Amino acid sequence: MDSLHSPSIPSSIANPPTTTSSSSKPSLQSLITQKEALEAELSALSSVLQSQGATMQTSLTTFDGFPRADIDVAQIRTVRARIVRLKNDWKSVMEKVEVAVLEGFAAKGLGEEEETGTVVTALGSVGGQGHSNGVGTMRAEGSGERAAAPPIEPPFARVNSVVEGSPAATAGLRAEDRVVKFGNADWQNHERLGKVAREVQTNEGREVVVKVIREGRVVELKLVPRRDWGGRGLLGCHLVPL
Repeated sequence: MDSLHSPSIPSSIANPPTTTSSSSKPSLQSLITQKEALEAELSALSSVLQSQGATMQTSLTTFDGFPRADIDVAQIRTVRARIVRLKNDWKSVMEKVEVAVLEGFAAKGLGEEEETGTVVTALGSVGGQGHSNGVGTMRAEGSGERAAAPPIEPPFARVNSVVEGSPAATAGLRAEDRVVKFGNADWQNHERLGKVAREVQTNEGREVVVKVIREGRVVELKLVPRRDWGGRGLLGCHLVPL
């Protein structure tokens, strides 16, 4: 019989397939598969917390120290513990992805266009569009773009498209970027992007810090939502939840 307190997660996510290899080091593709499985389970667990109206910080006791009766305290504790473990696993996998990508470029040689393209294609599936300008250093092409610290949180949305000349394009946002942070919205509280919409509306004309995963690294952008750019909306981009 299933436990009443077990979070409802599809078995394909909760028990991602394991890969075996004769090599001591996992391949880049297997690391990407692990990363995507972890992100899928984290997203499912986040939905479980949201269904309870809870976050990782929500108090589980009443003012006088008794367990709250309006939420499933046991389930929330189980989900939180699992999330903490998965976040640590995700950080570890992302570090391995970065190493694998760098080693892939070094082994293939950037001068060999066909072979480099294979590595760049694999790199693109890590969380952004592949570019043959190297991985060790991120070139800042957008006006508000700079290389940031290593990944610390899983993404909650993907940039589906960016309109040329829009506030999003000016900030340096690109299609296929994976959004880690949008102002105060993150993977724990984005409410199927509802919180992102509120961040945009309340910060019209003001800078909003946006962090995205691109090419296995976190890139920090400064985006200013505005209406006078000549297109629809305040951003000029389309986000889809992960």
